[in-house]
Amino acid sequence: MLIKIKVSSNASKNEITKESEDSFKVAVKAKPIRGAANMAVQEIIASYFNIPEVNVKLVKGFKDRNKVYSVNL
Repeated sequence: MLIKIKVSSNASKNEITKESEDSFKVAVKAKPIRGAANMAVQEIIASYFNIPEVNVKLVKGFKDRNKVYSVNL
């Protein structure tokens, strides 16, 4: 399943908000340096769906705030 993520990095707390069936807003404390924010987003998505992190892959938007992740449930 592909999901769209809009990321806010350097936030005060980590949280995920469902916008629609396949889109979410994610706020992460991590700064967007060397992929730290992307890794934090991956951890939050895995926790939200209660799956291992290896089942969550960044497909598109490595350096963009709008990303697409593949989630294997």
